[in-house]
Amino acid sequence: MKRLHYAWCIVLASFLVLFFNSGARYAFGVVFKPIIAEFGWQRGPLSGIFAINMAVFALALLLVGKLYDKYGPRGVLLVSTLLLSGGFVGTSQAKSFGSFLFFYGVLSAFGFAGTAVPLVSTLVSKWFESKKGLAVSLALSGGSLGQFVLVPAVGLLTEALGWREAFLFLGGAVLVVNLTLVLWVIKGDPHQMGIAPYGRKEGVRSGSSGDLTLGQALRTPSLWFFMAMMFICGGGDFFSTTHLVPMATDYGMPPVEASTLLGWYGLMSLLGLLVAGPVSDAMGCRVPIMVTFAIRVAMFLFLYLFKGTLGFYTFGLVFGFTHFVTAPLTPVLATKMYGTVNLGAVTGLINTVHFLGGSLMAYLGGVFFDAFGNYQGALFLMALLSGIAILSTYFIKEVS
Repeated sequence: MKRLHYAWCIVLASFLVLFFNSGARYAFGVVFKPIIAEFGWQRGPLSGIFAINMAVFALALLLVGKLYDKYGPRGVLLVSTLLLSGGFVGTSQAKSFGSFLFFYGVLSAFGFAGTAVPLVSTLVSKWFESKKGLAVSLALSGGSLGQFVLVPAVGLLTEALGWREAFLFLGGAVLVVNLTLVLWVIKGDPHQMGIAPYGRKEGVRSGSSGDLTLGQALRTPSLWFFMAMMFICGGGDFFSTTHLVPMATDYGMPPVEASTLLGWYGLMSLLGLLVAGPVSDAMGCRVPIMVTFAIRVAMFLFLYLFKGTLGFYTFGLVFGFTHFVTAPLTPVLATKMYGTVNLGAVTGLINTVHFLGGSLMAYLGGVFFDAFGNYQGALFLMALLSGIAILSTYFIKEVS
């Protein structure tokens, strides 16, 4: 019987890392109003803490990418897990705006950076020569299922015990699961184990004179179009996951039902992931990305016009399908354009821009609400930006 390639063990480990990372990340919208109720803050300041978390996270990705290329994934995952768990436990004990800002806004952000989609997708990409899109999609589906399972669970836990206990639970779960995987399963890149990536033909080596450094990549127009698209993508992602639950409850949806809606949003993102990877293997990355943003234009305009239970469920399910589409395609597209030697640095920059977009729009969503009492202006802005993302993707040259 043919022995299972170790690359598939990496996929499974990556799936579990993202299950808890993404579940923890996207649960913030569920605890948003309970935190406001306890501290008496407006939405703008709390959105600002989330925006700082996203900005620190985004900038930390640059460091994570370089550390990954130099030292491999294990050390990065280990330190990041300790920071993320410590940040969540500290958040559960926060007594003031300053302490909440430090533990959630800063400390946990560094932890997220080394345990999130950018590092995991880069890790999996280096283990596969063929079926790369499928493998990355399977690994990243852990994030979708984590959102589907953990976000409603956090909603129930918050309803029963409080948001502090929810953060304490998440911090403990991340610590136990990630440490187990780092110590026993995740071994590093394939060359560090003396084996070839899955699907590589005998005698073929990775890396070539065609691989570009980050500086060389920055001198290509396609990378700038790529980053513009990813900035807008992040804005749409984190505007939606931060403000969908508060918006739905503003229009009368019960908090537990709204958190369950965000869970279904996560499950639909799994479907999008499983479609995006194989489609990219068959026909390239640009077409599924452009279709994704066409759907987003329609959904932001739909929610601008239609509220109520049906409107929120339609938006959550359809937009959720698009949420993770670019995640497996980013390392695949970057590999085609710039090679694998400096993949961590290149994807680190691309994902930094993505999450800076998320930081900005998560913050502006709260600002729009505090200024106008609704999210209409933010929804229209996101529809406009999504249209621009279609044009940016069109101008990307998929093969350098």
